[in-house]
Amino acid sequence: MNPLLAKFNTPFETAPFDKIKNEHFLPAIKSAIAEVNEEIKQIKTASTPDFENTIVALENSGEKLSSAASIFFNINAAETNEEIQQLAREISPLLSDNSNDVLLDEELFNQVKAVYDKKDQLALNSEQSTLLEKSYKSFIRNGALLQGAAKERLRAIDQELSKLGLHFGENVLKETNKYELVISEEKDLEGLPDGLIEAAAQTAQEKGKDGKWVFTLAFPSYVPFMTYAKNRELRKEIFIAYNTKSAKGDELDNREIIKAILKIKDERAKLLGYDNYATFVLEERMAESGEQVLTFLDELLEKAKPKAKAELEELEAFAGKIDNIDKLCKWDVSYYAEKLKMEKYAVDDELLKPYFELNRTINGVFTTAEKLYGVTFNENKDIPVYHADVKAYEVNDENGNHLAVFYADFFPRAGKRNGAWMTVYRGQRIENNKEYRPHVSIVCNFTKPTKTKPSLLTFNEVTTLFHEFGHALHGMLAQGTYGSLSGTNVYWDFVELPSQIFENWCYEADCLDLFAKHYETGEPIPTSYIENIKKAANFHQGFQTARQISLGQLDMAYHTTDPKAIADIFEFENEVMKPTALLAPVENTLMSSSFSHIFQGGYAAGYYSYKWAEVLDADAFELFQEKGVFDKETAKSFKDNILAMGGKEHPSILFKRFRGREPKPDALIKRAGLEV
Repeated sequence: MNPLLAKFNTPFETAPFDKIKNEHFLPAIKSAIAEVNEEIKQIKTASTPDFENTIVALENSGEKLSSAASIFFNINAAETNEEIQQLAREISPLLSDNSNDVLLDEELFNQVKAVYDKKDQLALNSEQSTLLEKSYKSFIRNGALLQGAAKERLRAIDQELSKLGLHFGENVLKETNKYELVISEEKDLEGLPDGLIEAAAQTAQEKGKDGKWVFTLAFPSYVPFMTYAKNRELRKEIFIAYNTKSAKGDELDNREIIKAILKIKDERAKLLGYDNYATFVLEERMAESGEQVLTFLDELLEKAKPKAKAELEELEAFAGKIDNIDKLCKWDVSYYAEKLKMEKYAVDDELLKPYFELNRTINGVFTTAEKLYGVTFNENKDIPVYHADVKAYEVNDENGNHLAVFYADFFPRAGKRNGAWMTVYRGQRIENNKEYRPHVSIVCNFTKPTKTKPSLLTFNEVTTLFHEFGHALHGMLAQGTYGSLSGTNVYWDFVELPSQIFENWCYEADCLDLFAKHYETGEPIPTSYIENIKKAANFHQGFQTARQISLGQLDMAYHTTDPKAIADIFEFENEVMKPTALLAPVENTLMSSSFSHIFQGGYAAGYYSYKWAEVLDADAFELFQEKGVFDKETAKSFKDNILAMGGKEHPSILFKRFRGREPKPDALIKRAGLEV
């Protein structure tokens, strides 16, 4: 029996990773698609469509397919190989076809429309009304009103998009894995921390290069190398390697793939009656329109750019003073910024890392969640995992009731893409009076332990851990009836609020005192360090804000410009980013060709949402600061009105219910030190 199709006889019905083999995926997906088709046929037999027999039945259909697909694509992101990638190329079009079979089914749409048309007579609660609205809109936004050849063209577009996104991501992963900076002479290691040198020696040994040191483009290798390596030429070399990923004119080049993605996204939007892809996307966002997004970014840039310029002028003067650098280049910024931060605030990553041993920091995250929301985490080794690095936890509420299963996967490997993300294996829902609690995971790329040191996190990695865990809490604390409205199934420019607000606790002494202890001595992190962490919190915030705005503007430009006008990706990116450019461009480097957020992930015409959600998180956290960062009443309000609610109501309503008013940007501007 295919384990993906059988009942999961595992703790909490978790994915049976110990039994799943690659050959199980394709047959399971095909079988589950056939089951969906039968479910849809059954829904269409209802002589009088109503909310239960049509909308709820449609909502509950395809659960087996959803489960198998989520397991497969999460594996493809975190533990992939050539065989998995080939399967993805076969499976993605099947899923795209199945989705279109449902959403372009005229008979089914007519039933949904019949229920929608009498919505005012149905006495639905707010969650039911949202589900009905979302169900109807999903048909409209996916071509239900199209006829004949237009419907078939939409099918072809969606198939092609799924293939192109996979191809883009595979190229980036291959480029990341392909590059090695091999150092043979010890003098070229000057400035690098002992732990990083040891890790590079370990990597070299694993690659059969004993006696040398190997650095890669994986974050835990690349970022600290750029931050600490004194050798400027080597910083330049690895910087250029990182920023020319999939842009070298070879078989891994993504530029033509970008053009193809943009062309058919634009065609899809126009087929559905929208001016461009951004207009299509933003119809279902808090921001509502491209004009509002660009106004938001421009207003923020107006405050950030003068500060960013001043920060870089100060940094260039500092580099000139200590190393006679007359012109700051892009590969110099991280290196000199870290030195300047140390001079100004007496705090840097190497000073802080001993206080952030990974396991203790994880326990600190758990304790923070417990103090706020009453949840507890206990590792359960009986829950199957997909890799030896992964740990699984059962999560209980304050009364000891089962709340969720939580997976944590922290270290880089060849089969895992770069970055950090939260994902869901099973969402929370109630069906036939049975509640299904969620199974969620966070996947990161942190520094691995070495023979002499445990995994010690940079402060940036600590904030990343809190960020992804904030997403996980959004999933784990969900309390809804319908899976498509539960947990992180919210407007995209609202989804970052729970993650970004949770980062704030990293800067609070009351939180750091729970876990920040020296890994060798057990001594708590000194109060002076905590004070300096807070003082340094907005160090180079002008520069970082301008950088994020530039990416948001690039994303919007790609998705509002006629693709026929984009002849050269290099030229287009440079032109769009000119207004935010603070340093001289580096010839042949390109961000777009590895901009996976918008060309493979779900952030197309939505990258602005990071800054949008920062306004929300700064404003929301200000209330915690006023009441106390572990104030139970405030935490309960945030849990009840934001985390538990998912997408049951419009996010503007939920935020206002928590904060008592509309969001204001003042707290973000103050926190980032951008006041004029």
